[in-house]
Amino acid sequence: MEIVANEHVPLTADEQGVVRVAGARVTLDVIVRAFDAGASPEEIVESFPTLALPDVYATITYILRHRADVDGYMATQAKKAEALREKIEKRYPTADLRRKLMARRATS
Repeated sequence: MEIVANEHVPLTADEQGVVRVAGARVTLDVIVRAFDAGASPEEIVESFPTLALPDVYATITYILRHRADVDGYMATQAKKAEALREKIEKRYPTADLRRKLMARRATS
């Protein structure tokens, strides 16, 4: 009887390089942040019912075994998010928005 088996890691990357759990739209980032915040696999599945518990366990196993790679991916995603935020703010400046909203609030 062969007990040791190679398990498939249920992660796929889309055309933008965003890693998601296969069969769900939940990103690796979400699972990493939840796990790092102390959520159990069961709690993660409760929060994201499209996930299967075995897939969450497999993903956490991957995270633990490849932490440096996962941290690198997370850093890359954070840089992409920051670049996108800057691009949006340049296109739609919000410098005066807070001042306008505060002024409107003061008059109501």
